[in-house]
Amino acid sequence: MTTVCLQVFVSESSRHDGKLTYAWLLDTAQALGIAGGSAFQAMAGFGRHGRHDAGFFELAGELPVVVECFVEAEEADRFLQAIRDAGLKLVYARLPAEIGVTG
Repeated sequence: MTTVCLQVFVSESSRHDGKLTYAWLLDTAQALGIAGGSAFQAMAGFGRHGRHDAGFFELAGELPVVVECFVEAEEADRFLQAIRDAGLKLVYARLPAEIGVTG
């Protein structure tokens, strides 16, 4: 089994299909049978749209959110295809991962 960490990056206030995009991504992953996923909000960041910091009130809603799932490669392919089919153009990272339990 080839396990990957799939990370999809969105703006915290972006919306798709009447939902916050990160919530839409989690709902879609769950509907595809992916066993689990999480959304993480950044405290600060910078990228192609400039710098964003949680401390600046005027930037509220613009911080990045990362939706992350540890999945088999085939599940990552299906999830990315569902995102494309929905018309979303999102940045993602797909990293090799090892999953285990301590003890």
